[in-house]
Amino acid sequence: MPLDTTDTGYLERAMSLADKGRGCTSPNPLVGAVIVAGGRVLGEGYHAGPWRDHAEVAAMKDALSSRPGGCAGADASAEGLCFEDVCTGATMYVTLEPCCTYGRTPPCTSALVAGGFKRIVVGSVDPSPHVNGRGLDQLRAAGIQVDMAEGELALRIKRQNNGLRKWVATGLPFVTYKYAMTLDGRVATDGGDSRWISSAGSRILVHQLRAWSDAVMVGGGTLRADDPRLTAREVACDRQPLRVVLDGGLMLHGDAALVKTGEQGPVLVVCGSEVAEARRAEVESWGVETVAVRRGENADLDPEEVARMLGARGVQTVLLEGGPRVAGAWWAAGLIDRVMAFVCPQIISGRDNRAPLLGAGPVSMGEATRLRELEVESVGSDLLVSGYVKGSF
Repeated sequence: MPLDTTDTGYLERAMSLADKGRGCTSPNPLVGAVIVAGGRVLGEGYHAGPWRDHAEVAAMKDALSSRPGGCAGADASAEGLCFEDVCTGATMYVTLEPCCTYGRTPPCTSALVAGGFKRIVVGSVDPSPHVNGRGLDQLRAAGIQVDMAEGELALRIKRQNNGLRKWVATGLPFVTYKYAMTLDGRVATDGGDSRWISSAGSRILVHQLRAWSDAVMVGGGTLRADDPRLTAREVACDRQPLRVVLDGGLMLHGDAALVKTGEQGPVLVVCGSEVAEARRAEVESWGVETVAVRRGENADLDPEEVARMLGARGVQTVLLEGGPRVAGAWWAAGLIDRVMAFVCPQIISGRDNRAPLLGAGPVSMGEATRLRELEVESVGSDLLVSGYVKGSF
């Protein structure tokens, strides 16, 4: 049945809860849950990471703990040992289809059936092959009413797990290209200086984006020009992202910031397949992992091969921070899914091409890519313009 405003309000709350796990749950999805009965919230929960309770079970435990007398002497597990009739007649709002198989934790569908729920309102289907509608079928077979979000709300809920959805559908990570540019469309001066185009507030947000991503990626040119650490700093960070450098000739040197901060998070340098094994061994002796891939057009490392390599490692989300040549190659390969452009109130001017994307482009404006689901917001003194290149997965 169609959801009413009360239903959508509780699903919005479940989305907010799910976001509390952002940056902590990979490779698991973000999920939030709210339990309601008689117009009153009985319990709330969200998935906090692998081996932790799923959102549904966390919400049920929250409901259990608030009952007079609790549930003394029983084991509050997802198998329903303590959940029997704890939520009789209640409705659960959950952003993702409940799991129905044993994995790191028991199936949530069993706990929901044991809990006595009358209705489950679900934000989106879990695309994972072992779920993908089976959890909904189990709940309906047990006599529970299941209703689904639709339209714009359903799309926003799906967007919470962009990485998982693309990875399941294609084996490739979801790639966000982030850059800062001046009002005259430049990402650096003619001399290559880019510190700092964006405001302090924008840079803090970038650190948050890093903390939320499985991997942060730059090209060798950015490595040599900026000597970045690529870590998430000054924000809450449960685990540092994988720091990836596309360095075809393996020009990384031992005193680079990435090498010196190796204890702060893993570093992966992707080089060309022609690089000598002795050179790779030398770099790996610094505590840096190397992977060799073939080169594609314009002698660049083949973007799709790199993307598939990252996907095979379980990387679901990549924050691409440049530079323009690498970004241009990934754009041309159709591998960029979202763009986040910090437009900053500065003008540099110059003679060199310092645009955010370098590479062959369309001849006419009719062939230009128009971003979808566009958002514009102020961040410090900058404007952040973001949008999706493709439809949802």
